[in-house]
Amino acid sequence: MTPPPAAQPPVVTEAVPAPAPLQSTVLPAVIPGPPHIALLLPLNSPIFAKAADAVQQGFLAAANKEANGLPVRVYPYSDTNSEIVGLYQQAIRAGAVAVAGPLTRNGVAALAATGPLTTPTLAMNLADNDARTDNLYFFGLPGEAEARQAAQRATAAGLLSATVVRTDTAFSKRLAQAFSDEWQREGGILKPEIVYTGDPTALKELPQDPGDSVFIAAEASQARLLRPYITAELPVYSTSQIFSGNNRTLTNYDLSDVRFFDMPWMLQPDHPAVMIYPHVTPPLPPELERLYALGIDSYRLLQLLMDHKETTALPLDGVTGKITLTGHTFQREAIFAIMRQGLGVPLDSKSH
Repeated sequence: MTPPPAAQPPVVTEAVPAPAPLQSTVLPAVIPGPPHIALLLPLNSPIFAKAADAVQQGFLAAANKEANGLPVRVYPYSDTNSEIVGLYQQAIRAGAVAVAGPLTRNGVAALAATGPLTTPTLAMNLADNDARTDNLYFFGLPGEAEARQAAQRATAAGLLSATVVRTDTAFSKRLAQAFSDEWQREGGILKPEIVYTGDPTALKELPQDPGDSVFIAAEASQARLLRPYITAELPVYSTSQIFSGNNRTLTNYDLSDVRFFDMPWMLQPDHPAVMIYPHVTPPLPPELERLYALGIDSYRLLQLLMDHKETTALPLDGVTGKITLTGHTFQREAIFAIMRQGLGVPLDSKSH
């Protein structure tokens, strides 16, 4: 006889009204409720609502796999700093024993500036300064971390010099800077940077001396345009920004042999952690799939904080990668992969 399925935790998803911007230190009265996990997300923001919804879906998917977990109560907001701080305080007074959020960098900065927190809290983005001793921790998916991993992997492969190819977007500049800083820290030689604006001449003339390499700091739509002009003799590295998933084979063919970093959720469907959690049907766009995975691992990390296991239970084999803790920031090590025959294929740890 098949046993009945384990009871699932009640997941509360009704909209909790956000407090009005506070004009004084007097907070509106809140009736304490049952203990719960508070999930603070900018679901009411025109800019961040889609991203917040993807994180929410992943977080609740993980919560529904926890047979004896606390209920999750979602607290939507619009992403004003005063609203976030007030909503956080409201959640605590309403019975939250742990908090996940905020999601945006500005929101995290606003919460971090309020002073020491006594409730286990996992901000789902990074802070400029994580020198904390309280209960506030940080976890995010910064592309800069993948760019630094690319520099480390390339230098470990014995490559001596790198040419950074970027576009003119702010994000591309940040990726390029992160790679360049790490490359020089590792002792590599940086050759003159190339800013791709549609003219491939400089790409065709890249040096091909032994030990040369290229780092592409661009999204898939731009990277697929410039990649064909770079000789196949040069090792090319990049980040998850070039990978649109293994259902985009035509785009991936244009990026042949590019080495990049992404999460198990995108690359390893047979990964033990990935297999546990449901995927959204139909699939989300790649950038939202990654945020869905962020929600899953955020729930799992918050459980460790609640159980005071943030040091003993790590590293965590997460759906976003191998997760460790440095200070109060959870660091994610992504999967190394290469584009081959239209697919992103994971490489083993010894591959370059």
